Amino acid sequence: MDYQLLLMCLAALLAGFVDSIVGGGGLVQVPALFILYPHFKIPQIIGTNRFSSFMGTAVAGYQYSKKVQIPWLTVIYAGIGAGVMAYLGAKISDLIDAKILKPIILVLMTAIAIYTFKKKDLGQDEKLKFELAKVPIYGLIIGSMAGFYNGFVGPGTGSLLVFGFVSVIGFGFLKASAVSKVVNVIADVASLGFFITQGYVQFEIAIPMMLCNMTGSYLGSKMAILKGNEFVRNFFLIVIFALILRFGWDVVKGLSF
Repeated sequence: MDYQLLLMCLAALLAGFVDSIVGGGGLVQVPALFILYPHFKIPQIIGTNRFSSFMGTAVAGYQYSKKVQIPWLTVIYAGIGAGVMAYLGAKISDLIDAKILKPIILVLMTAIAIYTFKKKDLGQDEKLKFELAKVPIYGLIIGSMAGFYNGFVGPGTGSLLVFGFVSVIGFGFLKASAVSKVVNVIADVASLGFFITQGYVQFEIAIPMMLCNMTGSYLGSKMAILKGNEFVRNFFLIVIFALILRFGWDVVKGLSF
């Protein structure tokens, strides 16, 4: 194994750990791919990252399902919306420069961080804001919006899903993280159809990364289940802050002086 692949596998292990708790594993894997494989085109980066991480997300989802009561109807609605919109987002990503959206994403992430930090009780306990029958419909809306973002941009999709399920529906952080994992897998698989058929996935790199990502996801999901809502909330804030730094840097780089 060459040193580039070894470093990439270590990054995938860390990414799986982070992603399994609150999402945001792309913050680790995507920059690592850019640094270690600078000759890759952007769709190759996104496709390889997507393929290597979706099974890790599935592992985390399975671990959560054994300990957390997952509302499967909401998952199905959100998953359908996420899958359809993720594929659409992947198609549009070939046509529109993502730089157009990044300042908007930066403002959105900052607002999410401030809101979560100020509301200390957010997601500590489940407090549904709608009748139970309406929850799947709101799940569909949340899944569709996050799914489009997943296909178009990518990093932080899991974090957006977690925030949506906590702030809009009223799930606790642990349940929101469990639901987001299953929805995220559906969105990843849907957008992967595009990246694989276009030949953008570098399997010789993606498969070893996948194995390491799965290991990290297993460890991270076990820790989240053990520590509970408060731990997941604090981890969420750390990842959101990292996303703000990432998109802030992208926006600054894209400015012309």
